[in-house]
Amino acid sequence: MEVPYQKLSKEALAHVIEEFVGREGTDYGVREWSYEEKVEAVFEQLRQGQAVILYDADSESCTITLADSAFLR
Repeated sequence: MEVPYQKLSKEALAHVIEEFVGREGTDYGVREWSYEEKVEAVFEQLRQGQAVILYDADSESCTITLADSAFLR
């Protein structure tokens, strides 16, 4: 189920983003990004509608995925 990021408290949103950034081994390009820059980049993708938060009721967990992901089709 998709969860609009605006519906989460500031603290909950920060936790979801930080947990996602902490477990992702994403390649951010040629230069190294700081942890804070990665968190800000994910927030910006959510804000621009490029990424979405998904909640899985079975595992009671959230993840972040690209908005055009096959998970959403």
